[in-house]
Amino acid sequence: MTKIQKVADLAGVSTATVSRALAGKPSVSPATRSRVEAAARELDYVVSASASSLASGKTRNVGVVVPFIDSWFYVSVLKGIQRSLADAGYDLTLYHLDPHAGDGQPRPDNPRRRRLFDEFLRRGRVDALIAVSLELDRAELESLTAINKPVVGIGGPLPGIQTLSLDDHEVAKLAVEHLLALGHRSIAHIAGDQDFEIDFHLPAHRREGWEDALSGVGLTADPSLLRTADFTIAGGYDATLQLLGDPRISPTAVFAASDEMAIGAMLAARDLGRSVPGDLSVIGIDGHELSDFFGLTTVDQFPEVQGRHAVEILLHQLDGDRPEPGNEDLPYELVVRKSTGPPPAAAVSAS
Repeated sequence: MTKIQKVADLAGVSTATVSRALAGKPSVSPATRSRVEAAARELDYVVSASASSLASGKTRNVGVVVPFIDSWFYVSVLKGIQRSLADAGYDLTLYHLDPHAGDGQPRPDNPRRRRLFDEFLRRGRVDALIAVSLELDRAELESLTAINKPVVGIGGPLPGIQTLSLDDHEVAKLAVEHLLALGHRSIAHIAGDQDFEIDFHLPAHRREGWEDALSGVGLTADPSLLRTADFTIAGGYDATLQLLGDPRISPTAVFAASDEMAIGAMLAARDLGRSVPGDLSVIGIDGHELSDFFGLTTVDQFPEVQGRHAVEILLHQLDGDRPEPGNEDLPYELVVRKSTGPPPAAAVSAS
């Protein structure tokens, strides 16, 4: 008797049900899956990945493409993806397309990017692909269509592909409107620098949200209140030192395009003897794991949930459910903590 048959007999199911249960198929009920997994553990049965691949033509492996692997946000998205794929019995192959790699080539001519679409994805090593913050051009979209593999994008709408995207303009606008509601009128912005104006132009959309929120109350965004940084704590720190050290301006609040830059702003204010929020209110975007520790007010974009939801959509596609491609807006939520408050009384009276 084969070992899979022994597992089936012990669990009281068919060998086909054993295969589906251990493959993480959603057609198997939780109770049945639990019995099969218990029987497999008792009999020390492990599915052979190579045999399963040969029999089904599937690798049970999903490719994930990311632009950065040293950023908290992208690591959090990856965490959500990996955990959900593992729960469903899939492996993950990571493709890192660093837009700041030293080859000096623009996106269409980037050799690493070309190889990904021309070679790697055509080798059949993955069953599907999740593209995180990757704006695909027409040739890349056609390449994916040609290999007929399910694809889910996170970060912005893509023609012909199911995508999840955050409305960066509205997220930024919400953050600034929170400061305006507290009475602030001199609101500085620490934006992503030009090097991050890559796929989907996140810094520009968040900067426009800052401008439009101010315009909504009859204010004009002052260019002298704009600084740029690299989405890191150190970058936010340096930008805020320059901002607060300029004697020509006196912002009462800082809106940073990421939580890490916002944390840097809080540390810079402290080192300059400014209290937060007594002298300076600070707000960011992300929902960073350190935001609660620092008491940072933020707009949480739930990055781990983004990864899990992308896998949920992808698994449906792998099971043959291919709905008409479209874009789904991702959720976000204002989380108010102690880094924001009313502006100083002197600033209010001066205005």
